[in-house]
Amino acid sequence: MVKGRAVIFDMDGVIFDTERMVLDCWEKLAEKYHLLRMREAYIPCIGVTDVRMKEIMEAFYGEDFPYADFRQEASGLFHEMVRREGLPVKKGVRELLGYLQEQEVPVGLASSTRLAVVTEELQQAGLYDYFRSVTGGDQLKRSKPEPDIYLAACEKLGVNPSDAYAVEDSYNGIRSSCRAGMMPIMVPDLLPPTEEMYEKSTAVLEDLVQVRKWLEEQ
Repeated sequence: MVKGRAVIFDMDGVIFDTERMVLDCWEKLAEKYHLLRMREAYIPCIGVTDVRMKEIMEAFYGEDFPYADFRQEASGLFHEMVRREGLPVKKGVRELLGYLQEQEVPVGLASSTRLAVVTEELQQAGLYDYFRSVTGGDQLKRSKPEPDIYLAACEKLGVNPSDAYAVEDSYNGIRSSCRAGMMPIMVPDLLPPTEEMYEKSTAVLEDLVQVRKWLEEQ
């Protein structure tokens, strides 16, 4: 890997296989709240902050949608699942982070999730110390697909965005890192790559094992 470059990761759907867990929780609650097309409503919420998520859900189900109650219940179901099953770490995560550490590559994290939650989950999985900087969605006013969170993450690492890779699974994450002037790498999770994603991404790779192999060749 070329020296002087950095790698910044998204968390949900990239580090942890949590997007599916969250969708499962939302679909269970959809029955209780008599909500149709929950998967359709959920997909645009991937990779955005809680504030933006509220706007999306109210636009989809109406302004009287009880977002606060729904979100609280969904969070309860999610944490119950995590306590029971643990946080599912994506294939190749530890090997990739270990490789980057050996190569002395600056590594950051830029997640739309609240900083406190990000920190807790990374620590719980024993991954926190791999990251030189961690940025949460509640630290910025504008959510992905705006470039703010990636610009902030690059600034914390002291790197130029053009010298940093962004590892993302969501459309909004790829758009955000592309607008920041970075080199986006898409590792698809729930969302399949589209023509737009291929155009905006430096690479589209199957999993983090392939990301490591690809970076070794750069």
